[in-house]
Amino acid sequence: MKVSIIGGGPAGLYSGILLKKLQPDAQITVFERNRLDDTFGFGVVFSDQTIENYRDADAFTSDEITKNFVHWDDIHTFYKGTLHQSTGHGFAGLARKTLLRIMAERCEELGVNLQFETEIRDFSVLDDADLCIAADGVNSQLRTHYQEAFNTQIDWRPNRFVWLGTTFQYDAFTFYFKENEHGLWRVHAYSYAPGQSTFIVECTDETLKRAGLENATEDQTIAYCSKLFSDELAGHPLLKNRSLWRRFPVVRNESWSHKNIVLLGDSAHTAHFSIGSGTKLAMEDAIALTEALRSEDSLSSALKNYEQTRRPPVESLQRAAQVSLEWFENTERYMDLEPAQFGFSLLTRSLRITHDNLRLRDKDLVTNSDEWFRKQVASRFSMDIRPDTPPMFTPFCLRELKLENRIVVSPMCQYSAKDGLIDDWHMVHLGSRAVGGAGLVMTEMTDVSKDARITPGCAGIYNEQHVEAWNRVTRFIHENSFSKVGLQLAHAGPKGSTKLLWEGMDVPLDDGNWPIVAASAIPYLPISQVPKSLDKDEMKHIISEFEQATRNADQAEFDLLELHMAHGYLLASFLSPLTNQRHDEFGGDIENRARFPLAVFDAMRRVWPEEKPMSVRISATDWYPGGISEEDVLALTQMLKEHGCDIIDVSAGQTVADQKPVYGRLFQTPFSELIRLHNDIPTMTVGNISSYSDVNSILLAGRADLCVLARAHLYDPYWTRHAAKAQNYDLRWPDQYSSLRRYKPRFE
Repeated sequence: MKVSIIGGGPAGLYSGILLKKLQPDAQITVFERNRLDDTFGFGVVFSDQTIENYRDADAFTSDEITKNFVHWDDIHTFYKGTLHQSTGHGFAGLARKTLLRIMAERCEELGVNLQFETEIRDFSVLDDADLCIAADGVNSQLRTHYQEAFNTQIDWRPNRFVWLGTTFQYDAFTFYFKENEHGLWRVHAYSYAPGQSTFIVECTDETLKRAGLENATEDQTIAYCSKLFSDELAGHPLLKNRSLWRRFPVVRNESWSHKNIVLLGDSAHTAHFSIGSGTKLAMEDAIALTEALRSEDSLSSALKNYEQTRRPPVESLQRAAQVSLEWFENTERYMDLEPAQFGFSLLTRSLRITHDNLRLRDKDLVTNSDEWFRKQVASRFSMDIRPDTPPMFTPFCLRELKLENRIVVSPMCQYSAKDGLIDDWHMVHLGSRAVGGAGLVMTEMTDVSKDARITPGCAGIYNEQHVEAWNRVTRFIHENSFSKVGLQLAHAGPKGSTKLLWEGMDVPLDDGNWPIVAASAIPYLPISQVPKSLDKDEMKHIISEFEQATRNADQAEFDLLELHMAHGYLLASFLSPLTNQRHDEFGGDIENRARFPLAVFDAMRRVWPEEKPMSVRISATDWYPGGISEEDVLALTQMLKEHGCDIIDVSAGQTVADQKPVYGRLFQTPFSELIRLHNDIPTMTVGNISSYSDVNSILLAGRADLCVLARAHLYDPYWTRHAAKAQNYDLRWPDQYSSLRRYKPRFE
């Protein structure tokens, strides 16, 4: 086998090592345009687990890395004159030049042909290679040459950073957050050899311009940063190495291979330096490619196997890195947090490290964070809280409503009502979740009129019979649990008159359709009915329907009322520019698009009792180009706050059928955090929250006030009680179940 590798960085050299071990008689050549010691940056970082993975692939290289690295367990965060410490993390720093030397020597020992100071300009010289590996980094010339085949997307992020070094010896991974007259500066610093450390300075583009560093030379940058961080550097100099201010590129490729060419490392994908994973990803790519070649009979099958196996973990890490980089892009947002919460938010910023992960690493930190949170809640609501109370079991108050804990059963349509009338299914469904211990149980989307339903099976509250049926549910919950119960009111708008979920989601009825309405005459699907664009008289009529449904909700003894402005339903169709193409006072900018939804809210708030809270569910993104913007969302939620909304239920998407959502763990939580911190209004967050550790993490970091779980509650109505048991927290049981208080379940 003949292999040509373009790029002599960690991806290229390590793939050369592993492929030569796999096929000792293979002809492997690495082409690198620079000299071996011409390297950008200073040090690289590995976790303890990563180094163990390398040991399995090539013990010699792993042992040499281990001999030369600097190891530490702690993370130090300096913020507003305080030091926040966390231990138990297990990192190793290594000089990048040392890593390349180790790999180059190993390549030569195995017989890999290294061609430094050799730039390939004519890629036809690679035609006789069986396999060509593009490991030439972010600006890969080989990938660029075949860009259409790979379908490369590069997202240049707005923050600016510069890679510096220093002789100051750090004994922990260190973050500095320092403000001066020009703005906020972030520093990511770590040691990679005795007396040698990496010192990355990051700021917003606006801060860089105010500091006059936009076109700074290396020496000008050194001078400015040395003065700014003179106390932190304690007399040690800053060092340069092609240290120019740049933006971070997030690289993604639709395909990682083309014919006999395969992408590795930064040419295939990048992940932000705030999670220190670029070199890790590159080396793990090399391991995965080698394993694919080992297991497959043909090159095409091997490259397909490599991408199918490797892409999921890479994309998962890229999602985590994206959240992390956005945390640093928006650090100004967190500067009003108290030090304990700021430190916890920083440590859990990628959403991969959780409350439980941290407890295993640093029990004292989590214990202290929990105690801080309890004190904040006790002070805010003027109440005593048991000292063993986990964050998720602290109470929360809205107006005169007190919730026993922070868990909410999400509104989940059951499609089991008849002419809007719920039955025993809904009693059992909602009642069991209340007995299961959730602080708040939300009804499914409940419609304000017969024509406001999504399907013939949707619930309503538009006549006395409906009120009596709902009142039966609320009485049961109030009499048999400590849970409170909220009603979600809605109008399906353009997504109405469709089949039941299991008969065909969003598919129009075969017969018996009712008229549907929207902001504009735009069908949800090509096969959907075309909705009528509402006129002012029809708007007034619908407002009166919401008003009457609100009175009915109070009569049915609901504790909280939520107005549904999300997911492409009627009110959402006004809010999104994708579905609102009006040219009157209800179209155009967000103030106009919000006019009708706010009129509905105001009418409801006027007749809903003053002591009872109201929430609004919104879609914080449409997951589609040209959809509702971040600025629109912040303006909308600020208007809702001013109109008397008590808490925002933050969801996303479902506005248009061809949306392009980015799923992942807690994927909607960043939207909740944005709204909560920017507008100083309580929020609920929803979306792939599956563990009690997730909930505790979200609350402690200040990302939301309540956590809304859907599928987890469908699977386990007693999810909250099981979470309490797992945390050794005594959640009070109904008298009928008092025998369970000392029960210790055993699972065979």
